[in-house]
Amino acid sequence: MPSIYKLKTAMLCSVALTLAFFAAFAFGLGLIASYYVQEFGLIELLAISLAFSSAFVLLEYVIGPSVVRASLGGKLRYLGKGENPWLEETVADLCARSGLKKPRLAVVEDRSPNAFVFGRTQSDSTLAVHEGLLANFREDEVRAVIGHELGHLAHKDCAVVTMLAAIPTLAYVVARVSFESLRVKGKKGSWVALPIAAGALSIAIYAITQLLVLGLSRLREHYADAFSAYLTGTPRSLISALAKLSYGISVAPRQDSPVSTFYILNPAAARDEVREIVENKEKYDLDRDGLLDERELELAMEQEGKSFFNRATELYSTHPPTFKRILMLKQIEEEILSSPPPG
Repeated sequence: MPSIYKLKTAMLCSVALTLAFFAAFAFGLGLIASYYVQEFGLIELLAISLAFSSAFVLLEYVIGPSVVRASLGGKLRYLGKGENPWLEETVADLCARSGLKKPRLAVVEDRSPNAFVFGRTQSDSTLAVHEGLLANFREDEVRAVIGHELGHLAHKDCAVVTMLAAIPTLAYVVARVSFESLRVKGKKGSWVALPIAAGALSIAIYAITQLLVLGLSRLREHYADAFSAYLTGTPRSLISALAKLSYGISVAPRQDSPVSTFYILNPAAARDEVREIVENKEKYDLDRDGLLDERELELAMEQEGKSFFNRATELYSTHPPTFKRILMLKQIEEEILSSPPPG
């Protein structure tokens, strides 16, 4: 599984770099402040800066699940025991296979197909499935999607990404406050340079850490895909689900969701991916039946994903292009099929 080791290495490097820039940010703010605030020493100001920055990140971690629930309003409904036996049995089986604690199950009253998990730890996590996924996808496809979401739980993605995503947010807030403070009358001379220096540092840290966090998010989606493929033993089911999810989400009524980064597919990115496919539908409709089946969709996504525009916009996406996810899953499928049967 060389691709898995590469993913792990890349993720660890991304986390380390993000934390390094976080430390540099706190150090830089303390250093700038020490030049203007003589009442405190450099060490004290660095400690204050680091404590404030860390408190902001921890706050995001603590309130994250509550924010997700509140943002969904009344659409999120937790399932009672026995309300959906198949879903309960499927999740229980996959959790038993992977050694995970079973999450709370919820259904989102949304006809678009999607799913996501959220929570601070495995113990208080929630697996939320859209009604559109349960109603319109085959059982093996839903099982593969659930496997993907359990992969996020196994890798503690909810906590890691939520906390790291707070770093560029903090930098953005500091930049805004710094530049807004320039409007305050009465500041003269060297004091004007303080917010300018803090704002410039914050903008630089924001730009760098935002790209790092987005890159980490894409890597963790690949990792969750691999987790599902090996757990279920049927990468083809997730390949099929991803192709249908991309197309299904893109043609569903547009509804911008505040939890789109948690979804197995980001709706906005899916629309962009599929737009060109729909425009070139005749090119990919190989059997000329007027519809694109799963195989034709996979081919179309591979071809459209090679465009320069799609490669460039990937840098600013929370999810990798669907065609890249499909290609990796095909490699895993070949590996599984070529492996000798156990025993």
